[in-house]
Amino acid sequence: MLRAKKPLVSCVLILAAAAVPAFANLIIIPTFASSIASDPNAAAIEGTINSAIGIYEADIATPITVNITYQESGGLGGSAFALFTVPYVGFYAALKASATSANDAIALARLAEDGTGVDNPVTGTDTVLIKPANALALGFGFGPGGPPASDGTISLNTSITTPGSPGSTGAYNLLPVVEHETDEILGLGSTLGLALGAFNNDPSPEDFFRFDASGNRSFTLSGSAQAYFSLNGTTDLAQFDNQADGGDYGDWQSNPLPNGVQPQVQDAFATPGADPSLGVELTALDAIGYTLTTPEPALWGATAAILLVLLVGQPILAASRLSAGWTRWKAGPQARLPAPQSATLFRALRTACGIRESGTCWLRHRQCK
Repeated sequence: MLRAKKPLVSCVLILAAAAVPAFANLIIIPTFASSIASDPNAAAIEGTINSAIGIYEADIATPITVNITYQESGGLGGSAFALFTVPYVGFYAALKASATSANDAIALARLAEDGTGVDNPVTGTDTVLIKPANALALGFGFGPGGPPASDGTISLNTSITTPGSPGSTGAYNLLPVVEHETDEILGLGSTLGLALGAFNNDPSPEDFFRFDASGNRSFTLSGSAQAYFSLNGTTDLAQFDNQADGGDYGDWQSNPLPNGVQPQVQDAFATPGADPSLGVELTALDAIGYTLTTPEPALWGATAAILLVLLVGQPILAASRLSAGWTRWKAGPQARLPAPQSATLFRALRTACGIRESGTCWLRHRQCK
């Protein structure tokens, strides 16, 4: 749940038991509630949501289909989802079975170091709370009733986003807000602070990568505690929001931002005007059971360059920088373009994708979207 320096709606939690199957790249099917579909700026809002979906479908190779409902609401962004209980032994086995990356090997080595018995090494219970999409990614079944019709609902306050509803203040970029909440639907987040009663001590998948500064596992609501996202307890990749400040315990510390840290997608409190891209969040998704896509041959970059030459009649010297999947090129003052040919590439992408002085172009192989 992403906040604009004020509390948002709470997650809706449904607890049920899941039984312990493999489903080509991730597919996210959006359903737009009437609040978005009827918005006068629906095309721009839905277009941004679809751009976010394109990022995940390009970056995640786990072959499952995730259904997400999108609606307008207050706050800045919110997510509602179900939670299912799975035995820790099954969860650990599923993580091992889905491991494909070097990060997976690091994470599993630390779990093995802490013990692979019946009880989890975070809180000592024998169960884990997991969201439907993450359960599918790990190959869990859902019993006779099957998985829920929707894997979660994302709420967006389009009165303060860009793009947004008519009259929006435009203070926050919509794309990272959508990404933040999508990460939560896919499985990121902590069970800390959710007030789950009998399930309070059951960790979420991301809680297995929550450590203090000394490398010990951390699972506490104490506002004086500092907790970090780490695969092994040694290398800290992000600081969790553990300040009891109204932010989610599974989000990154951002009130204030730690020294030297730039705004990130999973910040508990968004920074007005910031436009972060997915980074450490993808590492976290990898750690909890998703498989990230493998970079494709550089030939695709050359193919894209040829297309752009055909479209705009000029050479693209930086084509080798076009990487696998959808590559996000920002056009405008904060352009993230490769030097020293950034100006040439900027002009080509702006022309090929029909964007103006500022905007986002999603380029994959021979397609602009």
